Formats: sequence, structure tokens, C-alpha cells
Amino acid sequence: MSAEATPKKIAIIGGGPAGLMAAQTAAGHGAEVHVYERKPSVGRKFLIAGRGGLNLTHAEPLPAFRNRFRAQSPAVSAWLAEFDNQSLRDWAQDLGIATFVGSSGRVFPTDMKAAPLLRAWLKRLRELGVQFHVRYECRGFDGDGRLRLHTPDGDTTIAADAVIFAMGGASWPQLGSDGAWQDWLGTQGLAIDPLQPANCGFEHAWSDFFRAKFAGQPLKPLRIRLPDEAGDGLQGECVISEYGIEGSLVYARSAEIREHIARDGHCNVQLDLLPHHDPARIANILSRPRNGRSLSDFLRRQFSLPPVKTALLHELTDRQPPTDASALANLLKRLPLRLERPRPIAEAISSAGGVRLPQLDDALMWRERPGLFFAGEMLDWEAPTGGYLLTASMASGRLAALGALRHLQV
Repeated sequence: MSAEATPKKIAIIGGGPAGLMAAQTAAGHGAEVHVYERKPSVGRKFLIAGRGGLNLTHAEPLPAFRNRFRAQSPAVSAWLAEFDNQSLRDWAQDLGIATFVGSSGRVFPTDMKAAPLLRAWLKRLRELGVQFHVRYECRGFDGDGRLRLHTPDGDTTIAADAVIFAMGGASWPQLGSDGAWQDWLGTQGLAIDPLQPANCGFEHAWSDFFRAKFAGQPLKPLRIRLPDEAGDGLQGECVISEYGIEGSLVYARSAEIREHIARDGHCNVQLDLLPHHDPARIANILSRPRNGRSLSDFLRRQFSLPPVKTALLHELTDRQPPTDASALANLLKRLPLRLERPRPIAEAISSAGGVRLPQLDDALMWRERPGLFFAGEMLDWEAPTGGYLLTASMASGRLAALGALRHLQV
């Protein structure tokens, strides 16, 4: 580009991880990079997500990492070719933030905090010339194809040579992602699958007694087996909530549970309350004399079964567990729990659905509207917790920015 030429302008709509990574990638190539964020500051969900320890990514081998994205694994794998889990750790190190791998394989900053990383990131972006505009909410296009934005000073329009939309899904709307973009982008002819809750809790109507006494109690260790699933299911831990069940083990199975509910109107999962014991051994122990002890006391003494699991057994059998040792052993291994519906998307950790990928090219540009790119959670994909969502969101932002630079030939 000659010194007299007007710099190309790249507008990035959304100041979350995908948008910020797009800004970092696009900056320094002779283009003006502007980030427009509807909230008073950028990276708000990033900060909240790191409140209990910022899970940046996962250290598992890349082939396994790529397979975490279910039906969209082939597409997301292409994003990760430009920026994978090790790339994210290298990126953090370049910002002066060291990371470590936890016992579960999850990767965290050494101080576990999100704020120092975000501060270092924003400092780097400003040094690269990225310009930030907060309290700017994109509301569509005007008749000339310019972006319409609502600002504290009223409505305005802006022109850009390329636009990267990174407006998030619809989880945690108080932090800026409410999915409102579905309405006005849909009127432009963009194909969008409805946003749905992902990594979410599910509802079951507990009795008043059980809810009052055990809401907030952890269930661990536990296995959850889905209907017609081969094998023993997935082991982890979760939590009894006032409305049903939530926690990491439930989130790991949320996509499949949600799909069962969409198809059948409910999902009957099976809970293994004693994942470290086989049914034959359980039945053998249960056949022994109790010597006057209650079932709860007997289970506690023989299996270290905590009160919440014993109460759950009574709750889900109408307080009449079978007396036959084999039947009771089977229930302890496969206790049925009917889940009725996912919790509202506003409570979910993330969302599924969004802009359908087939209408975008390999650089995430809308084929029918050259110069318009999409990144992050507003795309139609989902990921489990564990750092997968953040890594792929940032990878998509990088890919979209590289595509915008190529499109503008800068």
C-alpha cells in the first residue's frame, strides 16, 4: 500500500475472545482495525468465566482435542490448523502469562486469574493500533450497506471494507451476548439455526423434602448413562439443584441429553451411584444380614454411600427401594432419572446453534456477501467445558481475520 492510499478499515463487532483475537491478527498489516463492543468494556464474559480459575484450553493430544466438537469436528479442525491448544499456550506466554496443566489436563494461567491476561492482551492490542469503541451496539445495515450502531450519543452508521461479526451466542446475556443479532441478520438472508442452551443443567421435579434438604449437595463419584448407550457411561461429578441437576458431568452430556429431549420430550438417564463396585459384588453384600440397621445406615457402612445418594435412591423409587438384593443392586448401578427440559439459555455456560457453516467459505466469509465474516460462538457449533470453547472461538477469530486481510489484499 502506498503512503498516499487510504487504509482499509476492518470493523470487528464484538469484544469477546473471538473478536479480540481477530483484532490482534488483523492489526499491523496496514489496515485500520476497530472493535465495537455494546458493553462498557470488552472481555466481560472472559473475566467472569475466569472467576474460579481461568480454564484456557486442554492439553490432550490434538487428534482427541479435535474430536470434542461432535458433528462439527471436521470444520473446527480446520480452524485449529491455524491456532490449536498449544498455540494458545504460546500466545499467553508471549503476553507474559505462564500456564500450567492441571491434573485433569485442563490448562490454566499460573495465578489462575483472567484479569492480568486480559490487561496484557488489551495493552498489546492498543500497541498494535487497534481502536476500541464501547457502548456501540450493532443493529443491522442501512440501505447503503453501512452498519447501523446505537451509541450513547444516538444512532450512527459506519462504513468498513470488511466486517467480522463476533457477537457471541445467547448465554449470559447480561454480559453482552443475547442473540439479538439473529433477527436482523436473518432478514439479510443468512441461514441461522436457533440458539439453544449448551453446557447447561436440566430439570427434574424433586419433592419438597428432597429439594429443601439436598439442593446444592454434590453427587460424586457418579456415572451417567444415556438411553440405549453401550457401555457404562461417563464418570464424574455433578450437583443436585433446586430445579434438577447440574455440574461438570451433566454439562459433558448436555448435547446428547438435549437431543433426546427434543426427540422424545424427555430423557431417561441412568445414574450409577456406586461406579467403583460391580453389580455382583453389590448384590452379595446386600444379601448379608443387616442386624437391625436401616437401609441407609447399612449402605453407609458397607459402601460409604453418602446421605444424598441414599436419599436420591428413596426419592426416585417413591421411598420404596426393592428388598431383593439383586434388584436393589441393579438400581444402585442404574437408577433411572427423568430429565424434562434444559434450563433457559440465559443460564447456560454456552450455546449451540447459530450461523450455518455451509454458507461460509474456508475463511468464514459469507459467500453471498463478500467482506462479511463470522467468528466465535455465533457460529453453529458447540464444545464441552474444559477450554475447548475458548480455544476454538479464538481460532475462528484468527481465521476470519486472516480471511479479511486476504480479501482486502493488505
